[in-house]
Amino acid sequence: MSNIQESFHGSDLETIAHKYHIDKKSIVPYGSNVNPLGISSLAKEALLKNIEAITSYPDRNYTALCNSIAGYCGAEPWQLVLGNGTSELIRLAIETIAPKKTMVIEPAYSEYGNAARLAGSDVQVYMLKNLDDFEIDVDMFVKALDESIDMLVICNPNNPTSKVITRAQMDTILQHCQQLNICVMVDETYVEFVRDVDLISSVSLTKKYDNLIVLRGVSKFFAAPGLRLGYAVTSSKTFLDATASSRIPWNINSYASVARVMFEDEHYINLTRSLIQTERNLIFSALSSRKTIKVFKPEANFVLIKLLKEDQTAADVFDYCIKRGLMIRDCTDYNGLGDRYIRFCFLKPEQNDTVVNTILEIV
Repeated sequence: MSNIQESFHGSDLETIAHKYHIDKKSIVPYGSNVNPLGISSLAKEALLKNIEAITSYPDRNYTALCNSIAGYCGAEPWQLVLGNGTSELIRLAIETIAPKKTMVIEPAYSEYGNAARLAGSDVQVYMLKNLDDFEIDVDMFVKALDESIDMLVICNPNNPTSKVITRAQMDTILQHCQQLNICVMVDETYVEFVRDVDLISSVSLTKKYDNLIVLRGVSKFFAAPGLRLGYAVTSSKTFLDATASSRIPWNINSYASVARVMFEDEHYINLTRSLIQTERNLIFSALSSRKTIKVFKPEANFVLIKLLKEDQTAADVFDYCIKRGLMIRDCTDYNGLGDRYIRFCFLKPEQNDTVVNTILEIV
């Protein structure tokens, strides 16, 4: 069995290629969680036709881009704050709110806690459990909230568990947080992949609660991580005023505005959701019968698996897969999981067949 200790991010292709002496181009990135269809054809065509946009400054207020995003997600343009990817917005939100104590629902993306600590905040973890299939008990959770907490961070759908908190459940959480003067930041990076976005997304709740900030981006669903476009939706006057006065001018590149037609590409959006829904069902069904693993029913575009063999770790399965050119995610570095969890995202049908069959060979 392998003794590999590293856990690699889904974008660490260069590092992986160097370590395993394989061609980067031959690696299939099952750890990236990016839409397998690639970018919208409308966006691609617009970018090719407007290559010269790089020679001009974008509109300082990004009016057309904000209008497109608002129409797409059901918000108002004035509610939007644009960022250089959601990573920038995570830090911007935490730095602006400046919480003394931040609660993070985990397991989750490590950047939430890192950003809070960097801003001088104490971090309190509310850990979801394997025995509960990593699903939240809202009644129990709200009892853990108190006035010492200034900010709550939720990833919904959750990465890495692929579990969701419904909008109705979030409404209950927000009511309690409003009473306790807690600002809530919800990262919806993967929400567009779920079966019914309206049942999960908190964007509509921003008009009801001014203590809510919802983050989204184009890296995953629109397969455009290199565009570095993220957006926050909120009705918090404090946050909107603070970011308006401190925002770096032209922090979003000209191509992001050119590519805004992706938000209107209904064929691409519907095709993506149909593909992911079909593959999600097939993959869960194919894996669930194996007794040596526990498969957590996915709601997003990736699935979390716990290895049950006593002598097998996530590093062993990662090593087996990467030597065959398949880069899954070893989840050892996620707080609360340990060394027996792996995750992989859903790509095209034939690629999904390959990774499922390869994993089943070793588990």
